[in-house]
Order: sequence, then C-alpha cells, then structure tokens
Amino acid sequence: MDLIEFFQSGGFFMYPILVVFVLGLVIAIERFAVITATQNKTNRIWKQLTPMLKANDLPRAENLLKSQSTPLARVLQYGLAKLRSNASREAVEAAMEEGIMEVMPELEQRTHYLATLANIATLIGLLGTIIGLIQAFTAVASANPAEKADLLSASISVAMNTTAFGLTAAIPMILIHSFLATKTTRLVDNIEMATVKCLNLIVED
Repeated sequence: MDLIEFFQSGGFFMYPILVVFVLGLVIAIERFAVITATQNKTNRIWKQLTPMLKANDLPRAENLLKSQSTPLARVLQYGLAKLRSNASREAVEAAMEEGIMEVMPELEQRTHYLATLANIATLIGLLGTIIGLIQAFTAVASANPAEKADLLSASISVAMNTTAFGLTAAIPMILIHSFLATKTTRLVDNIEMATVKCLNLIVED
C-alpha cells in the first residue's frame, strides 16, 4: 500500500490530522526562524556593545540599543534609563529583570502549541480508529458468515490507519517542541547573562 492509498483508506479523519500536522509545521518553521534570528542579533549586538560599556561610553551604547528592536536591546535600555537617573544598582537590576519578564512571553509564544497539536493529532487518530471499528463491526454483523473473518480483518486494518497517521504526525511535533523549547531557554539564558555582565560593567557596587 502506497502513501496515497494509505491516506485515502483512512477515511475522513485523515484530513483533520493532516491539517493539524501542517499547522504544526508552519508554527515550527516560524518559531525556528524567529528564535535563530534573535539569537544571531543578540550575539552581534553584545559584541558591538561590550567595548562601549568597558569604555563607559554610555551615550553611544544607548544610541546603539535604541537603533535595535531585539529583546536584549529592550532589556538593557530599561537598565540604562534607570542608571541615567542615578538609580541604585538594585533599581537598575530590577528594571532589567522587568524587561526580561516583558520579552520572555514574546520569545516563548506559540511554541507550546506544538505539544497541544501533537496531542490533538493523536486523539483524532484514536477517534477515527474507534469510529472505524464501530462501522466495521456493524457491517460484519449483517455479512455472510463465510466472509465475516476476511471482512473484519480488512475493516480493522483500515480503521487503524488513522491511529498510525495520528502518531506519525504527533511524534515529530513533540520532538520539534522539545528542540524549540530548549533553544528558547538557551536564548533567554544568554539574555540574562548579558544583562548581568552589563550590570557589572556599568554599575559599581
């Protein structure tokens, strides 16, 4: 049985699973592109910013951050704005933490949908199998006794296709979700580490 026959023999429930799988792939590609681009921009900005901070050239550092729209730039702008008003180290640190709390939901958004979509694909597959089995046993009940065994085995085989397809869609989405969650956590950790380094460079104890 080729893929087209496998899909067609599964019946109606194969189509919702396909839609869920395609939606999951779209979200995964979008999140991967955004997180990867943000990580690259974060690394580039920090390399440009470090010499300015070491030289205590805060006006130039602020101008650089204002020209960027990345999460790290926004977080550090909070801190530099507080520092400009002669705030204490604790106040500057609190401002940066507030910035981190603001950007984290943006970095993590939609990634959790992948786990939900994986569960939905699995459940739709199971539902399709159950309904397929109900229809199979109903059909067999009125069939010729000599044909019952063959008809039942064929019907069950078709009904199981939805579960197989549901799992085929769910497993990659679970793996991708885990990968993206790890990648996002690493990005957040890098931003937090950069804020601590920045704080140590611009504020004296």
